[in-house]
Amino acid sequence: MAKGSEIDVADLLAKATLGNEEVNEVSFAGKGMKLDKAEDADEIVKAINDCVDLESLRLEGNTVGVAAAVKIAMALEGKPKFKRAKWSDMFTGRLRSEIPPSLEAMCGAIITSGARLVELDLSDNAFGPDGVRACTKFLQSESGYSIQALKFNNNGLGIGGGKILSGALIECHKKSLAVGKPLALKIFIAGRNRLENEGATALAAAFKTIGTLERVEMPQNGINHPGISALADAFAENGNLKILNLNDNTFTDKGAQAMAKSFDKMAKLEVVNFGDCLVRSKGAEAIAKAVKAGVPNLKELNLSYGEIKLEAAVMLAEGVEGKTQLEKLDLNGNYFGEDGIEKIKSLMEDNGKIDSLGSLSDDEGDEDDEDDEGSEEEAEEETEGEESLDPVLSIEGKAITPRSPQAEQKPECTLDKFYQSPNATTLRELGDNRAKRLADDLGKIDSADSVIKAFIRVSGVMDSDKENDKNAVYDCADAIMSKAFSSGNVEAGDIVNSLLVHLGLLKSEDKIKPVQDITGPLLTLSHIASQKYFPKSSVETLIAFVTTTPKIGKS
Repeated sequence: MAKGSEIDVADLLAKATLGNEEVNEVSFAGKGMKLDKAEDADEIVKAINDCVDLESLRLEGNTVGVAAAVKIAMALEGKPKFKRAKWSDMFTGRLRSEIPPSLEAMCGAIITSGARLVELDLSDNAFGPDGVRACTKFLQSESGYSIQALKFNNNGLGIGGGKILSGALIECHKKSLAVGKPLALKIFIAGRNRLENEGATALAAAFKTIGTLERVEMPQNGINHPGISALADAFAENGNLKILNLNDNTFTDKGAQAMAKSFDKMAKLEVVNFGDCLVRSKGAEAIAKAVKAGVPNLKELNLSYGEIKLEAAVMLAEGVEGKTQLEKLDLNGNYFGEDGIEKIKSLMEDNGKIDSLGSLSDDEGDEDDEDDEGSEEEAEEETEGEESLDPVLSIEGKAITPRSPQAEQKPECTLDKFYQSPNATTLRELGDNRAKRLADDLGKIDSADSVIKAFIRVSGVMDSDKENDKNAVYDCADAIMSKAFSSGNVEAGDIVNSLLVHLGLLKSEDKIKPVQDITGPLLTLSHIASQKYFPKSSVETLIAFVTTTPKIGKS
């Protein structure tokens, strides 16, 4: 029998189906359906009509035309308990003029139904300001008062779209407040939209008005210190903020200092990602002081690729000393030099945080003091100039993506390196898009065995004591398994059988060697079994099978 810590397998799987809100969901995610005519949507419409008390509809990974959208909308009009519109990446290949009327029809149906939405995800749809404008009527209606999660990632919003969205949110808050049910938005995601200073400042006004945000992600938006300072001021009014990701914008020391000043009002912060933001040494020193004085729940701080020198890094290492929940301090790609790296490691070792220190493999060396901080004007010339007035856009797959000198940070680890040495460190170093990279590497899924090998490889690096690593494993496992179950090329039963074989719970005629330590795979299994993509019949099969071997212990 494979070994692991004592685990009641049947109980673990049974619990996977509990504790999570049951959601009546219709999902056509990743089906690659091309819906041009109204009748092309018949299958989706039937599924909607057949789902009693529909709460969630997933349409990502398809392409929906106007006629099909109108027909789907008609079905949604009869669903007053609808809560989650997961409509990312559903207009691939459509003319930009087709998207607004489609959105108007579908959002209008929600209003007609009297539903109260809690999540709207329109990410990876290249609709620009016109797409946001098509949603404003909904956002300002009673159906929008209940929104908790708003996701407009990679939509090509630009400054205009940011302003339109801000206006809609402020109006929504005003109207909802008047009826005693103020908008309580918790999650806002709008990365890769070239919002720039004007768009960010407009949205900051909305954030300041709302005051209930818990997670904000706005990476790669061409925002400089005026916009960053406006956001910092707004975030100070959102005391429940836990996750803040502004990666790949240009803070300079002015923006970083403004953000650090607001940290004392954000006591619940857990994850701060200011990587590739050119915070420089003065900015890093301000952040170090703010971290030392507050943010007691800090789990992750990313200040990589920020032109930070050793003295500021020392202050950061000292600043995180009392952070008992710290999981990662990322200072890669700065200016420390070999001796400086050793000093930082020594400090982190002394304060008991060495395991939290990320890789420093891309350190730029110890630069001399000449042109230490550079000039504010130089930094802004690099990112503004004519580009802010006439941004160069390129069509890349699903949506409009700004072309920027810092558009993509290369990951530290290749897939081959991870496969050769799978562990928590190499998994983290695959980068923020690790889940997509691993799922894409599967290619066309034609065997359950290839899927489960990937799942075992990822789940085997699980460290349940480190929340950040655990979540990374879960994200990757979700990407792999959801692709497998939605592929249509492999039966769910075959996937379950292969999983049991690799866990050593089922004998294989092919003499497959089971993994030796199944603790990580089992913990990950309990997670994926609770997800909507995992067939309930398969969970029941797993529970029934392992009931005869209720515990797995060390041997």
